[in-house]
Amino acid sequence: MKLSKLAISIFTCLSISACATFDPYTGEEKVSNTAKGAGIGAGIAAIVAYLDNKDEDDVRKRNRRILKAAAGGGAIGGGIGYYMDTQEAKLRKQLRGSGVSVERDGDNINLIMPGNITFDSGKSDIKSNFLSVLDSVVLVLNEFDQTLVVVAGHTDSSGSQQLNQALSERRASSVSTYFANAGVITDRLETVGFGESNPIATNETAAGKELNRRVEITLMPISE
Repeated sequence: MKLSKLAISIFTCLSISACATFDPYTGEEKVSNTAKGAGIGAGIAAIVAYLDNKDEDDVRKRNRRILKAAAGGGAIGGGIGYYMDTQEAKLRKQLRGSGVSVERDGDNINLIMPGNITFDSGKSDIKSNFLSVLDSVVLVLNEFDQTLVVVAGHTDSSGSQQLNQALSERRASSVSTYFANAGVITDRLETVGFGESNPIATNETAAGKELNRRVEITLMPISE
């Protein structure tokens, strides 16, 4: 299935300013949970659909390799909820004031990195002043090494779909490569670009477009 078929239509606030709230964890203004909850759910749904398209046997082999390389040497078992709770708490502590939002969806954790703090406009090179934020994420990823790390790039609707698709892929690859170079097990890393197909806000305003230009990192517990 092509990625374009995974696109999920999202209804969002027409006025971003009317839906803005203060995020106590990141210290940044953000769209309210009510306003962008559907967007976050749609993003994770697209990732789940993307992963479901992978060969099941290949996925099982990959998971076994990850668990073998993990410090614990085995599956999380019945403590998945606690494992992800603890990981979420450490991520929130590390990322407070960074501009990165930490969202929880069931047993999955979503880190939303706005493009304006991660990349220059139209570029895929990570801003130098953002590298310390990624280093903070790496510390937690390497401690909690029994999770799959899906790095997904997203853009706004400016420009052609082809250009946006390529840009989203390059940006996701930049973050994924940084993680790998910092010691994150490469088998854990899945990299995908969704182009403009999964907005979390309207593309009719500059503020909405800014929210849509982002990289999302979804952490998902690994099972055998």
